[in-house]
Amino acid sequence: MLNADALSQLRQLKTDIEANKVVHPGTVKATNGRFGFVALDDGRDLYLPQEQMQRVLPGDRVEVTEHEGEKGKTYGQIDKLLESPLKTFVGRYKVRGKGHFVAPETPGLNHWLFIPPKQRAGAEPGDFIYCEVAKHPVKDGKGQAGILRVLGKPDRSGIERAVTLAQYDLNEDWPQDAADELEQLNEDRVAQLAEGRDDRTGDPFVTIDSPSTQDMDDALCAIPNATGWTLSVAIADPTALLQVNGPVEREARRRATAIYFPGEPRPMLHDTLSTQLCSLVPDVLRLAVVCDIQVNNDGSLGEFSLKEAVIRSHGKLSYDLVDGVIAGRSDEEIQALPDAVSANIDQLAQAANALRRWREEHALLSQDRPEFRLRLDENRHIRTIEPSQQNEAHRLVEECMVAANRCAASALEANSPNGLFITHPGLRDDRLDNIRELLKRYAPELTELDITSAEGFRELMRATEKLEAEVPVKSILMRQLARAELSATPAPHQGMGLPAYTTFTSPLRKYSDFQVHRLLRAALWNGKKADMNAEAMAALQDAQFNARRAANALEQWLKSLYAPQLGKQTHTGVISRTTSAGFFVRLDSNGIEGFVTTRDMTGKYSFDPVTLRLTGPEERIFQLDQPVTVTFAGVDADKRQVQLKLAETGDSETPDPAERS
Repeated sequence: MLNADALSQLRQLKTDIEANKVVHPGTVKATNGRFGFVALDDGRDLYLPQEQMQRVLPGDRVEVTEHEGEKGKTYGQIDKLLESPLKTFVGRYKVRGKGHFVAPETPGLNHWLFIPPKQRAGAEPGDFIYCEVAKHPVKDGKGQAGILRVLGKPDRSGIERAVTLAQYDLNEDWPQDAADELEQLNEDRVAQLAEGRDDRTGDPFVTIDSPSTQDMDDALCAIPNATGWTLSVAIADPTALLQVNGPVEREARRRATAIYFPGEPRPMLHDTLSTQLCSLVPDVLRLAVVCDIQVNNDGSLGEFSLKEAVIRSHGKLSYDLVDGVIAGRSDEEIQALPDAVSANIDQLAQAANALRRWREEHALLSQDRPEFRLRLDENRHIRTIEPSQQNEAHRLVEECMVAANRCAASALEANSPNGLFITHPGLRDDRLDNIRELLKRYAPELTELDITSAEGFRELMRATEKLEAEVPVKSILMRQLARAELSATPAPHQGMGLPAYTTFTSPLRKYSDFQVHRLLRAALWNGKKADMNAEAMAALQDAQFNARRAANALEQWLKSLYAPQLGKQTHTGVISRTTSAGFFVRLDSNGIEGFVTTRDMTGKYSFDPVTLRLTGPEERIFQLDQPVTVTFAGVDADKRQVQLKLAETGDSETPDPAERS
């Protein structure tokens, strides 16, 4: 037995070791395997072996000590948990012997968590369950979970949507205080607020949207004048009906945006507002903010005004119908349109063409890409995938919305000390060296451009639009763009080639647009101050990103379930993304993206981060935009990713890039 002096010495030695050891803070990064890494704050990645990964969760902030293992390879050992952002997750209920567990569906969380008897909520083996982390595994690697909600069996109709909502922590229900506020709103309240507003009920406003759309938040009208047109864009006005920062608005801010899940959207605003009291339905008095814009014959914008108004839409028109009017078709439905509506469409089309010509010359247009519509069956799985063609009516609406949004940005810049702008910094900072090398190799005449400036970026994108080169320079650039950002101050939107931009034309669907209405109301019509601080703006941007990820995840899941119907036949497509492990192909017929791994191809392939090319034996090359022929190879169930392989026919041979250029 150790005496008191020996024990004291041991305690002191332990204290000295603790005081002198070097710890590194970082964030846990999971992998598809059992091991992982800690992304250290000093920029390094430190390997975490399996037994250490058992003690942490993806995204954990930890302190680690660095140790040397076999063959000099260093590894991390968890010293302290600083923060664990993962609070809830989705998994499958598993029973092994007497043990009850959840097998998480969260990427990177590769170990099961024990569920104590009192936390099992009546779940049955195989159920999808929504859980909370009840005990973090940092001490002994034995974490525990509690079931918050049983989502259902894998064969339940609509289970994919329910699981996706839970995975991304998206609620469906409205809080009781929000429901109470909605109870107070009705058509009488709309009529009351309409008094004293600019009366525009006689103007031939029309809505243009898909036939199934119910949340219509814009209506259009154009009247010719001596130097062009007066374009009037009426935007639904939900901010007039709702309390500033009241229960409904707080929930809308949490939701951030409507999510157009296949088959069943998740609205940002309750149906009471989005499809009823605020939707610009035909022949009904509706509150609106009307932006009147002078569009000159050359497509430039002249003076504009923003007014609180009341309108009465003269018709809900489909894109196909409006496209028919523009094209000069004379079918029965078109002939039945009132003369005022037909004349309005004609003037709108002329104004939109002028606006588009101006943007082609002075700004940047987004690239058109094929779109597809998913049709679901009674089980909410994909029945068919149909092409959704963009036509002249879509372009008409786009140009009118962009013009109105440009005016809203100008109004904020001139009248509001704190705005809400959509900015875009152009190319990603971490890709600039590669892009400069790309230009040096394939477009040396462009190397003098300052590609970090708005002017240089715009010139670069214009110059590469029809550039003839061995590689698709424009597509490579498009793959390396930064994300758009919210900002309280105006800055260029380089992706659109505009000096300042915001959006306010979708206040029923996007909270950022709703907030712009709040700011305009405070600045122009003595509304209550409603500034958004930096923290709230960052939270809104995160919520928008989370919503997009959820929509993409559900669509990918449904497509992975549909993909076996591709059968054994060959399919044409184009390479849409490349990685060091293979490339993604977007099928021409239905837009499904699948992955082709280089493991299924003969020989070794190297990846060039400058050209985003894969090069293999005999200089065989795979690169962006390249047409290929593939067959269905299966589905990676864990990733819910469609797997493809190159067709074993002459059609699978890809053309030489030089021939394509």
